[in-house]
Amino acid sequence: MILSSKSIKIIGNFDSLLKLIIFLLLLKLKTKAMYRTNTCGELNMNNEGQDVILCGWIQKSRDLGGMTFVDLRDRYGITQLLFNMDTNKELCEKARKLGREFVVQAKGKVRERSNKNLKMVTGEIEIEVAELNILNRSEIPPFTIEEETDGGEELRMKYRYLDLRRNTVKNNILLRHRVSQEVRKYMDSIGFIEVETPVLIKSTPEGARDFVVPSRMQPGTFYALPQSPQTLKQLLMVAGFDKYFQIVKCFRDEDLRADRQPEFSQIDCEMSFVERNDILETFEGLAKYLFRQVRGIEFNEPFLRLPYSEAMEFYGSDKPDLRFGMKFVDLTGLVKGHNFAVFDSSEYIGGICAGNCSEYTRKQLDELTEFVKRPQIGAKGLIYLRYNADGTLKSSVDKFYSIEDLKKWAEIMKAKPGDLILVMAGDKKKTLTALSELRLEMGTRLGLRKKDIFMPLWVVDFPLLEWDEESKRFYAMHHPFTSPVPDDLHLMETDPGKVRADAYDLVINGVEIGGGSIRIHDASVQKLMFKVLGFSEEEATEQFGFLLNAFKYGAPPHGGVAFGFDRWVAMFGGQDSIRDFIAFPKNNSGRDVMLDTPSQISKKQLDELHLISGTKKRE
Repeated sequence: MILSSKSIKIIGNFDSLLKLIIFLLLLKLKTKAMYRTNTCGELNMNNEGQDVILCGWIQKSRDLGGMTFVDLRDRYGITQLLFNMDTNKELCEKARKLGREFVVQAKGKVRERSNKNLKMVTGEIEIEVAELNILNRSEIPPFTIEEETDGGEELRMKYRYLDLRRNTVKNNILLRHRVSQEVRKYMDSIGFIEVETPVLIKSTPEGARDFVVPSRMQPGTFYALPQSPQTLKQLLMVAGFDKYFQIVKCFRDEDLRADRQPEFSQIDCEMSFVERNDILETFEGLAKYLFRQVRGIEFNEPFLRLPYSEAMEFYGSDKPDLRFGMKFVDLTGLVKGHNFAVFDSSEYIGGICAGNCSEYTRKQLDELTEFVKRPQIGAKGLIYLRYNADGTLKSSVDKFYSIEDLKKWAEIMKAKPGDLILVMAGDKKKTLTALSELRLEMGTRLGLRKKDIFMPLWVVDFPLLEWDEESKRFYAMHHPFTSPVPDDLHLMETDPGKVRADAYDLVINGVEIGGGSIRIHDASVQKLMFKVLGFSEEEATEQFGFLLNAFKYGAPPHGGVAFGFDRWVAMFGGQDSIRDFIAFPKNNSGRDVMLDTPSQISKKQLDELHLISGTKKRE
């Protein structure tokens, strides 16, 4: 197109006009009043003499004769405001009427504090206020928004948006953000692709109970919320994505405790063309990276790899806490045959050496006995042997065992003078479980489970299947897509209980941080697995036909892992409970007391969903 000189002149004039408009807009923005020039956590002596504007919430105020001091808080910190009765009586009186949690804007000059508080980042300065604007008033909060609050847990959960203002809880959420960013940095750096998977999926058996969602458009049918994107990430491997991850919401309708919530987050990962060792090395790298970036801790040695059978034999748990010793010692062959009925009638007798407990009293030993008798542990009693500091031996079964016999106990337990030996007996499985609880209790009582010490390990070679006596059938110990260890595949039909899973768990300080497995990628092996689990061919096709069909089109060897993201963050924060590291958690009953849910829905909604109305009212 050819432009005339007149057209060019018009365009040139238009261009100049446009530049002028942009200049005026920028000038207006520059001169426009702003809510704040700085946050409440950044000013220091370098800012002395500057005019600043701060906004935030009133933490507290102190009237000291002719002066009033107000602590102003925002997400970034606290800054002290100064109001002087001599220089501005009206403003000072206004400040004295401020209530806790009022939202205000303060304009003034940064000056050096006479009484510095070096525990605060901003503790060397204060703002001499020249103008105060109340942006919003607040009712008296239902609990004090301080580190040491007077609010009980249920009350704080009801007003969670207020609880989140407290530094402790706020910093937990900031830690969560930091960990999530570090996870994404690391995974991206080693070639993983973040892919979102659906939240509305198909309900499948095994595992915990599903949360289900009725479909209005397909009456009588239901979606399920994913317990894990397990089958979906396997399909991504079939699709050729090779390396997948996401920080994903998962849902399980199960009984709650400190490290469980009905909705939780996990770092979900899958890789193609890998064996178990590839998975462990890759995600051990992630764990070491997070420890280094978040806690400044270096792990230079490979993590220990402990077979499941050894974990159970020596610690009575598939998630042993290795911050301290007290490995179990099997005493069965040594202590039987001395006419002590408890031992002679037991399948298994095992003990732990609790180390130096020379000052342990008889009362404390009785407390331990009562501890193991609690219903959740279910032991019938506890035997002890004191190896006194003077070399003498004293036990609760002196009537049945000579000093020479007890010396053999001490020798096999590798006890030293001052040590305490604790022994339990009964059915092997139950006794190992009870000993595990006793070991952890002693570790806690003796101060051996320190929050700033971390002992990670991989537990490997789990059983593939576990037998349920009530239903007389096998269940998958992890999930039905876990591959058998190749060397055990021939036992699948003849002795399935002895088949080991090509599975692994990352355990840190007695907590299962995550777990995964090499997956079955061969349709014939997957069908065999379903057969052993008691699925008919029709049932398997109905539940998992989409996966079995995908395997027909060239599924690569693949495996993966899923880490409890909330557990990672809680561990880095030095806490056992994941609740305070979730912005809006549920209570122990699965209720959101802030939103007052789960709740009933209207009859109209029930009718639209083709569900029966008239549900029982919540008491």
